[in-house]
Amino acid sequence: MSITQTEAGERALIEAAQKDPSRFAELYELHFYRVYAYVARRVGNRDATEDLTAEVFHQALANLAKYEWRGVPFVAWLYRIAANAITDRWSRASRESGNPVPDTPGHSDVSIDDVEERAAMFRAVSELPADQRRVLEMRFAEEKSIRDVAQELGRTEGAVKQLQFRALENLRLRLGVKGRKKAVEAHG
Repeated sequence: MSITQTEAGERALIEAAQKDPSRFAELYELHFYRVYAYVARRVGNRDATEDLTAEVFHQALANLAKYEWRGVPFVAWLYRIAANAITDRWSRASRESGNPVPDTPGHSDVSIDDVEERAAMFRAVSELPADQRRVLEMRFAEEKSIRDVAQELGRTEGAVKQLQFRALENLRLRLGVKGRKKAVEAHG
């Protein structure tokens, strides 16, 4: 069984991080957006997504010495950690509230392609100019109205609409999405 150059590179990164935990940062950078997208798709809450993503990487670093390369992408191991962390959080929350635990939290039928698309979207949003990124976060992640965003940022509603338009156009160009409507749908 031959391994690809990508697999060999990932395996080398893993082995380097196992010997020197400071090298884990490279694995974190490589897989952050995928894990974030995976968690976000299932949780749907920004704060919980951020907390769970941090927890996934914390657990991965803590257990990296136990990780064994088996030819499966490292991100699959991270997804398993994420799935367990999500399930644990749902179980804990349901016990505390007295509600029964759902069979599967969030969207269980999410494809890897969907996760990859969301990761690309999160990555592209993070690369936008700060004012455009903030407007998109407030409008789509925090679900605030144009008026609320304008008040919070101390700008006119027209200026916020223009920033949102520019941000969506930037995303469309970065992602190669045909038409502004698809860029909005992909982010929402």
